[in-house]
Amino acid sequence: MARGARSTHWSLALLGLLAAATTGWAQYSDPPKYKVGGSPNVKVLAHIPLGGYFRVMDNEIEQEPNRPYTYVAQSWDRAGFTIISTKDYQFKKLYSWTIENPELHGGTGGMDGKYFKIKGKYYYTQSLQFGQSGPDADLGAVVADVTSLPDTSKVRIVARIREKEYLGGFHNIFAYKHSDGRSLLFTTISGPYANVYDMERIVSGAPENTWLIGRVPIPQGAATAIGNFGYHDFQVFYDPNTQQDKFYGAGRGGAFIYDVSNIGKAEPKLVTQIVGASGIQSAHTFTPTPDQKFAVVETEYQYAPLRIFDLRPGLEGKVNAITEPVGAWQADWRALAHNHEVKWPYVFVSTYEDGLQIFNMADPTAPHTVGWYFTCHCTHMKGFGGVPQFYGNSVFQGAFGVKVRDHDGLIVISDTFTGFWAFKLEGFDGWNGHDWSMPNISSAQNWDSGPEGAPKRAAGATGR
Repeated sequence: MARGARSTHWSLALLGLLAAATTGWAQYSDPPKYKVGGSPNVKVLAHIPLGGYFRVMDNEIEQEPNRPYTYVAQSWDRAGFTIISTKDYQFKKLYSWTIENPELHGGTGGMDGKYFKIKGKYYYTQSLQFGQSGPDADLGAVVADVTSLPDTSKVRIVARIREKEYLGGFHNIFAYKHSDGRSLLFTTISGPYANVYDMERIVSGAPENTWLIGRVPIPQGAATAIGNFGYHDFQVFYDPNTQQDKFYGAGRGGAFIYDVSNIGKAEPKLVTQIVGASGIQSAHTFTPTPDQKFAVVETEYQYAPLRIFDLRPGLEGKVNAITEPVGAWQADWRALAHNHEVKWPYVFVSTYEDGLQIFNMADPTAPHTVGWYFTCHCTHMKGFGGVPQFYGNSVFQGAFGVKVRDHDGLIVISDTFTGFWAFKLEGFDGWNGHDWSMPNISSAQNWDSGPEGAPKRAAGATGR
């Protein structure tokens, strides 16, 4: 079969499964019984159902102690987001927003969400994905002003970010406090790039044609097995050793590190890449350790473990591409791990049907599980042709998103079946990289001061 025909075949198969999901959710509207229990060192603090089968996607958690709020993306007929208060560990739903006329919108709806802070005000950005059969096919995200919380009467949508060239919305987004002081939003699109937006321009009411300031490309020639996507997921970390803002992108052909220090002023520069590794045609998620010497890479197919790569040979210019992992971890060989947060030496994982899993990677060549909790009752069954089944028995259901709050160690899971969960790991009462002789750098952003170790300089300055 020709490459074009194969891509069309897989695209039609995926669309068929998505259509089945949208028409079949009613029969799964009640959450199934979930496995009760986990390891003795993982304590359940809360469980809040949020609408039943496949109406829950990723989550986000604010990091400041005086802002006890978590956000959960919601999908299908609830396309939007829900805000949950965690104040004093008394968990309650505060607010929900749903797209106007949800019955007219095809596609998944709410997928990923990130919060950010600009000039003392707090905002939450919700990514959205709608099909071309209804309205808002070009809508990638909405931005909500959430400064007033816990007063929800003043929560309002202040901007809508649209991508008119590549329809289908934003699957994933990442909010980053750049070393030059800008608040940036990196987004996936249905094309061979990641878009980069200046969030201050967006919330200040600047003209819409000034919001997009740059793009991070997929390297030319990067192969893909399905579709026309570029990146699936990414994170941006500041490296105090090289004084670079580094983009860690997972997508078509593998995983790529770009220098985005001067994004908007100069083209991103490829630093190194993970390509040609056995079993990785495309990467799903790419998360570095705080010192950025190692990284955890996820690939989205059954039986695939999380692979751990030593980045140093590529960063030091010893190899053109990194091709072999140095370690791997999997909760159950029959299943699949999904999103993850690295809080060295721990990695917190939302592992679909195996719920919350936590492993220790102090020795990257020999990671080992230290805690777990099952958040749904899911059985092992491979999806049709390797494509996810979004209802029924499938490895692509259950714990979808995970976040960790640094100041107290709160762990939150969003489960596509059973909703929102909150946990504590015994002995883990917060995280600071310095306690582990590491930079205090992770996916959590310091919105007031910027990245640790970054020099003060003018926004978008060049010539470092």
